[in-house]
Amino acid sequence: MRTRVARVATTALGFLVLAPAPARAADVTTPKASAATARQEIERRADELLGRMTLSEKIGQLVQVNASGGTVPDALKERLRQGRIGSMLNEIVPAASLEIQRIAVEESRLGIPLLMGRDVIHGYRTIFPIPLGQAAAWDPDLVTAAAAVAADEASAAGFQWTFAPMMDIARDPRWGRIAEGFGEDPYLASVLAAAMVRGFQGDRLSAPNRIAACAKHYAGYGAAEGGRDYDTANIPEGLLRDVYLPPFKAAAEAGVATFMTSFNEINGVPSSGSEFLLRQVLRGEWGFRGFVVSDWNSMSEMINHGFARDLDDVAVKSLTAGVDMEMQSTAYSDHLEALVRAGRVPETLVDEAARNVLRVKLELGLFDTRRPFTAKPPGPPDARARGLAKAAALRSVVLLKNEGRLLPLARGTSVAVIGPLADDPYEVLGTWNRDGQIEDTVTPLAAVRSLLGSAERVRYAPGLAQTRSRDTSAFGAAAEAARQSDAALVFVGEEAILSGEAHSRAHLDLPGAQKELVDAVAATGKPVVLVVLAGRPLTIPDVFAKASAVLYAWHPGTMAGPALADLLFGVENPSGKLPVTFPKTEGQIPVYYAHKNTGRPPTGRKLTLIDDIPPRARQSSLGDASRYLDIGYEPLYPFGYGLSYTDFRYANLRLSAARVTRADTLRVLVDVTNTGTRDGQEVVQLYVRDLVASLTRPVKELKAFQRVRIPAGETKVVELELPVSSLGFHDAKLRYVVEPGEFRLWVGGDSQSGLESGFEVVP
Repeated sequence: MRTRVARVATTALGFLVLAPAPARAADVTTPKASAATARQEIERRADELLGRMTLSEKIGQLVQVNASGGTVPDALKERLRQGRIGSMLNEIVPAASLEIQRIAVEESRLGIPLLMGRDVIHGYRTIFPIPLGQAAAWDPDLVTAAAAVAADEASAAGFQWTFAPMMDIARDPRWGRIAEGFGEDPYLASVLAAAMVRGFQGDRLSAPNRIAACAKHYAGYGAAEGGRDYDTANIPEGLLRDVYLPPFKAAAEAGVATFMTSFNEINGVPSSGSEFLLRQVLRGEWGFRGFVVSDWNSMSEMINHGFARDLDDVAVKSLTAGVDMEMQSTAYSDHLEALVRAGRVPETLVDEAARNVLRVKLELGLFDTRRPFTAKPPGPPDARARGLAKAAALRSVVLLKNEGRLLPLARGTSVAVIGPLADDPYEVLGTWNRDGQIEDTVTPLAAVRSLLGSAERVRYAPGLAQTRSRDTSAFGAAAEAARQSDAALVFVGEEAILSGEAHSRAHLDLPGAQKELVDAVAATGKPVVLVVLAGRPLTIPDVFAKASAVLYAWHPGTMAGPALADLLFGVENPSGKLPVTFPKTEGQIPVYYAHKNTGRPPTGRKLTLIDDIPPRARQSSLGDASRYLDIGYEPLYPFGYGLSYTDFRYANLRLSAARVTRADTLRVLVDVTNTGTRDGQEVVQLYVRDLVASLTRPVKELKAFQRVRIPAGETKVVELELPVSSLGFHDAKLRYVVEPGEFRLWVGGDSQSGLESGFEVVP
């Protein structure tokens, strides 16, 4: 019996409308009424469609290929007609995207739509702060809202899938991809990962303006040796489960549709071949129902790892491990069918993987004509998107230093605007800006000029053409602009290309001659306000020392300029907090707040430093502790740190109980007073320590936080909930346990301050 081809029409607005055709697999599986639950109906439809598919068509669902640059070559058309491609990524030309879907739906035997993917990491047309910057806002609702805007824009452009959020815990800022994640803490990263998933996917994944999210990179990628991208990770299983896996579990619990394997190996097994990660933990323990995609070429790279012999071996090991879709490489497309026919791979594994992919396509509503395929060039950000991008940038900026309360500047202040990043509409957008447009960007210079409303009060002298330049010939003009002004605003940092994937750095200083530029401006004696735009913490304490005030702005996105101008001149009050510890120097790395105490902790001891040692001293331990002779042990700035233009006082810390059981939730209350003259927002943070355990525990662990707005002079009672079940860890037998005993608790504005109390967990 011949199946009837569905009618396909492209509207003037760029919609591909699929009219119903009763004999098509996509439509006959949609009964008008059913007593089954929504999940059961999805499973039924997936099974019915799977039963109609040939082995080649099943394998096709496991194949993802990159776009051909806006064209649809004949070879690609033929593969689409044969049902040998399940997904494509990076097709940004609307006509090509619509034609690809038309061929897949109209000309293939079963009319199965493609899943079109794109890296929408921190915005599509509207670019928000890089994820590390969004983490500095400590605001999950804002992260959700930003992801929702990105989903709106990306879905209209023809994409139903993004490869975000990235939730790799990163404690080494040399690793360039620290920019793409949420920092060093598993609790903060878990909260924000779930928030971003909710933003992309919404309440109903099949809504036309929602897209499937992808939890990446699973797992342990941020622990790569030496901070070198793609490198090996060696992580004991207890540490893996307590630190690196929680954000992924949180994403799974939030309903994330897909997972992506990481490039790295963990303890000798590449993630794309890890049955432990994919079958035991992800599906067995967490009950994940979506599908797993490899990272770009990561399956075939198992040959380089020395884990697979050839592409046949790659296909066997990855499918057996639980990778459902292969991104870009060809082990599945070119080798899997022969392997099945030779009996080396059970067809049931192919069925399982294809069903996982089909399930997500059904949940997205790709078979439903109520979700038309769209592909149209994105327009400029609308007022709502720009307002949200500005709010995100405002909350992401961290005030690190403000000597003599130099900031905020008065509106009548004349300023010299200096530095290679002061008027660059591209670099402020940050890494993984695939689709943002520089014409949408408002630079800091433009925003300062607009805010002050007087060209005479703003003198612009960049000093350097770009961040890596070593040409100092324009330093004189920059210094002269500073001399003629009341204050110098110096915008320095990293270009976007210096962070992100494959951009690890051994030295985290300012590139080029930027340090020398700051020196030249500081030598004028005028107050220096340093604004750092970067994708990671930079180790520049000597540069910070030359400035009276420092704003760390990360890469803030489309509305970088208006946000920074409002902060500099007091229209808004900074409220960002560091999501990662700032080291003093690269030699201190890794440095993070949740470290172990050791048997010789440096706190409470008189430390011997290098200048204290007399000449010709006899060898001894100096009666000392765990520290460096040359820089001690403390970081430059601790996790959770961030100043405001006002001050907050914590008082009257109280707990709902002194003794709790594992089933309880401890209520923690504290009075927070804004003692200054400006309204402000504070991020109240709660940390705990398990004092004695069967395995040693970190000195502090973040367990709750809350962003609160407090008007000047007012006090707010902040209540934080601490489920006792969250105090556990994986013991020597890898069981998650909450052990009875004494706990310390701190509530304050960062990981190194706050009020202290204690409680006991009883059996």
